[in-house]
Amino acid sequence: MGIKKYGPYTPSRRQMTGSDFSEITKKTPEKSLLSSLKKHAGRNAQGKITVRHRGGGNRRKYRLVDFKRNKDGIHAKVLGIEYDPNRTANIALICYEDGQKSYILAPEGLKVGMQVMNGPRAEVRIGNCLPLSEIPVGTGVHNVELYPGRGGQMVRSAGNVAQLMAKEGKHATLRLPSGEMRMVPVNCRATIGTVGNIDHNLINLGKAGRVRHMGFRPTVRGSVMNPNDHPHGGGEGRSPIGRPGPSTPWGKPALGYKTRKRKKQSNKLIVRRRDGKAIK
Repeated sequence: MGIKKYGPYTPSRRQMTGSDFSEITKKTPEKSLLSSLKKHAGRNAQGKITVRHRGGGNRRKYRLVDFKRNKDGIHAKVLGIEYDPNRTANIALICYEDGQKSYILAPEGLKVGMQVMNGPRAEVRIGNCLPLSEIPVGTGVHNVELYPGRGGQMVRSAGNVAQLMAKEGKHATLRLPSGEMRMVPVNCRATIGTVGNIDHNLINLGKAGRVRHMGFRPTVRGSVMNPNDHPHGGGEGRSPIGRPGPSTPWGKPALGYKTRKRKKQSNKLIVRRRDGKAIK
């Protein structure tokens, strides 16, 4: 994927960049693999706002992506690479030999007309999905399962890749994009290659309107609010926050607030955390 720049004919266009969509070969989605997507504006089932600053945005349909890749031993042909408005990565439309169509995450280097395959007998090449037990040590993988049969849950964003570092007994050790070293059962599946659309993080939105199109509403700083609205508010002029550290509107620490349970069962599978410290 390349990055497209715009001429500075307005102030917002001066810094704006976008994708040139050179990888995209199919512009219309497969209707049989679409699902309606309702807008909730950050509200839960009770109608209460649980995620602030959400609402509006372009209407979009959800693409039913196959993260499980459990149709084994059947070759599938890549029919096209498509844009997916629900994720940073592009998706690929594949058609199995029995006629079934499916969407998968499009890895870097996957082209129209190539063959992909799932299962233990598949070759170790881009786009194929295999159990970790059948993948050589040192291989880059994505769409990694945490539990066998549940489907890929890790390493699914654009440009991400995990490296298979070791295999011992029932577990394989992966180095994740965050730097975390984690053990995963060897019968979990992963897809070979790096997730495509690797230049996604280089895009400069350039103006507030493009953020609104994504469904994000404006965020107001706490320091410009009144004291009854935010702990940072009040004071004459620009005042310091007057607390040991930044807070949320409800007085909780805004930075460095750990939410992971100390006795979480999967802690024993983390060899090294992403901050370089070992799990105690």
